Amino acid sequence: MPRHLLSDYVPQPSRYDEMVDDIQIPRPHWRAFLSHLAALPAETMLRRNQFVQDAIASDGVTYNVYADPKGASRPWELDLLPLILPVDEWRQISSAVAQRARLLDAVLGDLYGPQKLLAEGLIPPALVFGQRSFLWPAHGIVPPGGVSMHVYAADLARSPDGRWWVLADRTRGPSGAGYALQNRMTLSRAFPDAFRELQVEQLAPFFRELQDSLYRLSPTRGEAPLAVLLTPGPFNETYFEHSFLARYLGFPLVEGQDLIVRGASVYLKTLRGLRRVHAILRRLDDDYCDPVELRADSALGIPGLLHAVRAGNVLLANALGSAVLETGAFAGFYPALNERLFGEKLEMPSIATWWCGEAPALEYVIAHLDELVIKPAYPSMRMEPLFGHTLDSASRARLVDRMRNQPHAYVAQEWVRLSHAPTWGSEDESVVSKAAALRVFAVATPNGYTVMPGALTRVAPHEGDVVSMQSGGSSKDTWVLAGRPVARIPLRRPRLGVEDVAKSVVDIASRVGENLFWMGRYAERCEGLARLLRAALVRIADAAPEAEPALRSLTKVSERLELLSDEKDEVHASAEAAFVAAVVDPEVPGGLAANVLRLHSCANQVRERMSTDNWHVFNRLPQRLPGKAATVSSALASLDEVMLACVSLAGFAMDDMTRDESWHFLLLGRRLERLAHVAAMVVHVLGLAPDEREDALEWLLEAANSIVTFRARYRRAPELLPVLHLVVFDESNPHSVAFQLRELSLSIERTAAELGREVSGDLLGPLVRELRGARLEGFEPEEGAALEAACEELAHLLRRAERSAYGLSDELQRRFFSHAGTPAPLGHGTVRRPSEAMKAETPK
Repeated sequence: MPRHLLSDYVPQPSRYDEMVDDIQIPRPHWRAFLSHLAALPAETMLRRNQFVQDAIASDGVTYNVYADPKGASRPWELDLLPLILPVDEWRQISSAVAQRARLLDAVLGDLYGPQKLLAEGLIPPALVFGQRSFLWPAHGIVPPGGVSMHVYAADLARSPDGRWWVLADRTRGPSGAGYALQNRMTLSRAFPDAFRELQVEQLAPFFRELQDSLYRLSPTRGEAPLAVLLTPGPFNETYFEHSFLARYLGFPLVEGQDLIVRGASVYLKTLRGLRRVHAILRRLDDDYCDPVELRADSALGIPGLLHAVRAGNVLLANALGSAVLETGAFAGFYPALNERLFGEKLEMPSIATWWCGEAPALEYVIAHLDELVIKPAYPSMRMEPLFGHTLDSASRARLVDRMRNQPHAYVAQEWVRLSHAPTWGSEDESVVSKAAALRVFAVATPNGYTVMPGALTRVAPHEGDVVSMQSGGSSKDTWVLAGRPVARIPLRRPRLGVEDVAKSVVDIASRVGENLFWMGRYAERCEGLARLLRAALVRIADAAPEAEPALRSLTKVSERLELLSDEKDEVHASAEAAFVAAVVDPEVPGGLAANVLRLHSCANQVRERMSTDNWHVFNRLPQRLPGKAATVSSALASLDEVMLACVSLAGFAMDDMTRDESWHFLLLGRRLERLAHVAAMVVHVLGLAPDEREDALEWLLEAANSIVTFRARYRRAPELLPVLHLVVFDESNPHSVAFQLRELSLSIERTAAELGREVSGDLLGPLVRELRGARLEGFEPEEGAALEAACEELAHLLRRAERSAYGLSDELQRRFFSHAGTPAPLGHGTVRRPSEAMKAETPK
């Protein structure tokens, strides 16, 4: 840290400061890092802070805070400065957390098993049976390997005397390990030299132990284990972490709808059929997991899951019902429980805790309210912590009344003054002191619990001791100094043999294939709309009288394509507002902004399937659109950027993705959408009056991305016959109707054969043959009945092609993305008008 920043740093009185001692001398384990920072110019710190913020934005790291003014997907807050801990101190923390994890796993095993601890009076029965988190349907289930809690986290705080205390236990499915890993990946790039020289412990071994634990305990019966990560979906506050961890661990990211129970086993719905699942790393709350035996109104769970668990055919990490120990009321009983079960004292105690369900504890809490923090006893209760010393007399009286009426619902804990850590103040470029707490993670292994050599450090958003990400807090990377050279350990399973490689198949969930299919459709739709809108806005910006006829025809076709809301009388003023709105206003259903958001939503569902560079393009795409107050000039600039992004996405699709079945569906989506879009444009142009039709030819070539080819081939102004030949009939033009039909027919046959699905009949062959056999002589006259008859005949054929595209989309949905029954033969789908298609696709 530059010297002037350290000199301005003011530790908080009566608090333990993580960086400096009582006389503001840097602690020994901080000195090397501070020396490194002292050698940096002040502007370097600013650049590195900006690098961290840019990396968070580029990687799409979010923490979804509901009703947050920053939006549903709130950017993750990562501080520039790490929290540094010495190796000797970490050994003590690690040992204490591993001991506590062992204890809690044993307690869970007893509560859902013989319940001896209840019989011996070591745990009050009301504390267990009085909360909804205890799941009676899970009683008697013996988890594979006897392990109930595969992953555990403890929230730790340091008191003013320097001692560490346990604030809370996270036993259900603790979040934060993925964010800790993301923080490490970002900050190690911000300070690569310091990270290497300080010999910071690696985090990868922890995640390798997690992988091995799930595979080892999976009830496979000789099969290769398949583990999945179960998420509630993209609206969950930690969905980024779910996606990130799934990609890092190599687990399919699934939602409840992706899994099905058949014959007391759990299966993943894949594009190739059903594949048995052996382990589920869940991020779904206990009672939502099975609507049959638990919460009946859950739309997120898997019906019959508990039956499969009871049969011993699937491993759940953590076991159902593990949330029962997340109540702070248990903390006061753990010392005696550990003595009873293991004959040991707890190495790290919880902060002093009183469960008000016991009469003496209630009276003590009321008498010492000013010294305590009141919290809900059960995780299901919605209540913010109340600091007794902040309550006025009326609030205090109301709280005491509530506690006396429902004493079992409250827990009191000693008010611990949290230690403070240095935090980079991005607004004034200073370093300020803020309260911080650690979340430390442990994973079950054959040799006991292994603790991650690092942690998620959470920082209070303001003055005070409330450390919560939902309240706007930030985070830090936690550097544990190894005191020895640290080897880089990759995350990998044991070495694979030839047979493993030869038989390796990626399991693509049907939902993933569906989202990739729609991602392809929306990507192509955005590109097509951007080209059409650019053709319109360029003519509006030109404001030349000769551009008015083309703009008039363009407006009519755009209205028929439902890109604009209704027909405009004045060409310049009203058309300008309508076309700009179609670019920037998400409330225009068929506009570009609305479809960009749909594209981003589909991409977000399958981000674990994308390379980092590919995701960066998707993540930045919505930012390319200006606000609703955009001008023609800013809308045109935005269209150029969107077009560049769409071209990049097309390049990623063709050159960056493995040619597995998911890629085939992405490409099918692009081809179907391009077929429907180009066919619809040509149909509406053919339906114009003869003079308007001629005015539309140039912009039709622009919108079909064929203007350069036309000019190079013909070197003259557009005419109807060569334009139709290039845009409709030319199979060498990758943007023509004929090209899409030919490639779709081949792709569908190949995809169905690879996935082992029968395809009956010739799908798009008749349309291909009709286009190839079409006679173009009817388009030679400049006008007349023969020309109009040829236009009507071609328009009829193109309408069939457009309807085939929508019908084929429906059949792909039924055949490959649904496992409800036997689908109809591929290619015999419903006919859908463009307006119906838009309405049906909008929610996707």
